[in-house]
Amino acid sequence: MMTNRKPLTRQDMKRLVLPHIEGLEQMSFGRLCDIMEREAIRQGIDCVNWREYPYCPIVSFDAAYSDRYLFVRFFVRGLGVKAAYCNDNDPVWQDSCVELFVATPDGNGYFNFEMNCIGALLAAKRKSRKEGVEHFDAAGLSRVVRHSTFERRAFAEREGICEWSVAMGIPFDLLGYPEGVRPSVLRANLYKCADETAMPHYVSWNPIDTPAPDFHRPEFFGELILG
Repeated sequence: MMTNRKPLTRQDMKRLVLPHIEGLEQMSFGRLCDIMEREAIRQGIDCVNWREYPYCPIVSFDAAYSDRYLFVRFFVRGLGVKAAYCNDNDPVWQDSCVELFVATPDGNGYFNFEMNCIGALLAAKRKSRKEGVEHFDAAGLSRVVRHSTFERRAFAEREGICEWSVAMGIPFDLLGYPEGVRPSVLRANLYKCADETAMPHYVSWNPIDTPAPDFHRPEFFGELILG
C-alpha cells in the first residue's frame, strides 16, 4: 500500500485537456497514430500504489475526441507480454492489459473498459466492483473501435523486453450521454495490469490510496477535459 503520504484529495488528481480531431473513428491505426502524435498530449500511467507490486513498465497514453467518440491510445514497453484470452468479456485483466474507467453522467457509477494487447475487450457499467454490474452485450462491444499492433490471436507469455500499442474509441452514447450530446469533462482513471504473468503489476494514471490493489475506486478518478 502507499505509505508516508497524506490522504489524497481532489486537488491531487490529474487533469488532461484533449484536442478535438474530427473523423477519428474512420481512420486506420496508422493515420490515427500519426495525427494523435502531432496533436494530443501524452501522459504517463506510472503511479505505483502498492509496494507489494513494485514493477512498473513504461506505460503512457494520449487521448482525443471527435463529435461522437472518445479515443484513447496506450503505449507499453516492459518485460514480457501475454494474451491468453481472445474473446470479448474474457478475464483479460489476467493478460497484458490496459484499462479505462469513466464515471457515468450522474456520477452514481462508472464504466470499465479493459482491453488486452490483442484487442479482446471486457466492458461493463457498474456501481462498484460487485454491485450493479451490467456487462456490455455483443452489439455494444462491437461499437467500440479497437486497434492493436498484434493480431487478434492468443499467444503464450513471451519473455524479454516487449513493446506494443493499442487504441480504443468509445461512442459517447455508450457512456450514457444522449445522441448528439458531448460532455465537457469526463471523470476517469487509466490503468495497466497483468495479473497472471511473470511480472504482475498494477499501475495507474491517478494515484489510488487503498490497502490492496483496487482499480474500482471512482473517488480517485481524475479529469479528461474535452475542449
